[in-house]
Amino acid sequence: MRYVSASDAKQRLAAVLDAVQREPVTIKRQNREVAVVISPEDYRRLKSANIDEFQRFCDRVAGKAAAQGLTEKRLEKLLRD
Repeated sequence: MRYVSASDAKQRLAAVLDAVQREPVTIKRQNREVAVVISPEDYRRLKSANIDEFQRFCDRVAGKAAAQGLTEKRLEKLLRD
């Protein structure tokens, strides 16, 4: 991963945008990481991974709930009360 200062990123934005096509670029201000710039492809991949992971989590929770006897009818009653 490449690191640049905030002032360098500001002055050389075009170069930063070119660099993120190859690897993420971390922007630092006062020696602290304040942002990471990534390509649109990396962003879509991360977003998709998060959605897929959330769906797997929901499936696990639903499976455990069903194994403990939670049905649609019982869920509706719980939500009504």
